[in-house]
Amino acid sequence: MGQTGTGDPGMSSPPERRYVSKSDLVTDSLREMISEGELPPGSPLRQRELAERFDVSPTPVREALRRLEAEALVVFDTHRAVTVSMPSFEEMEENHKILAALEALAGSLAVPRITEEDLAEIGELHETIAASSPQDPGVVELNRRFHFRIYECTGSPTLLLLMRLLWRSFPSGPQKGRPLSESIQQHAQLLEALRSRDPEAVAAVIREHALGSIAYLHLRSEP
Repeated sequence: MGQTGTGDPGMSSPPERRYVSKSDLVTDSLREMISEGELPPGSPLRQRELAERFDVSPTPVREALRRLEAEALVVFDTHRAVTVSMPSFEEMEENHKILAALEALAGSLAVPRITEEDLAEIGELHETIAASSPQDPGVVELNRRFHFRIYECTGSPTLLLLMRLLWRSFPSGPQKGRPLSESIQQHAQLLEALRSRDPEAVAAVIREHALGSIAYLHLRSEP
């Protein structure tokens, strides 16, 4: 008898590989370099130099820069020169207010969907941050993971995308300047509200936490 199948039914198919274009790779690399401070605000981005650095033609570089422009991470001037964005104080303050509204919404939406396993993971992240030194550069990433582990529980890709774009506008995180001890205390309050399954309390704690960053923004702007 002939074989009707094209493969062994007992063997699973290999996972599909997602195609990543050259412009995707350049975009992701530049975004990370900006977010990590390797390319600080005001840094010039010369397309020819970037093409040589990433070993690509100018086209993927142009596409990447246009994507980053849409994310407000870079700006083109009238002569088509490109620099890393240097947001004004007013823009930064506005971003904090928008972030506070979105994060409060995400927190309240997460409450009915959050599981005990989720809470355990969030609690572990909180304990790791609490045991960290304020000088530890890894605290920035731990803080981001703590917050987004909560917001992932919303199950809303659109909301997560918007918040990720906003977080990228704060190269060192929206908590920059805030004492670590204060963040730890507010994270503990947030965790308690989550465990109590109180969406209004969760939203209130998050809103206060996010808007509190504006005070440190003022301090950083003082001469």
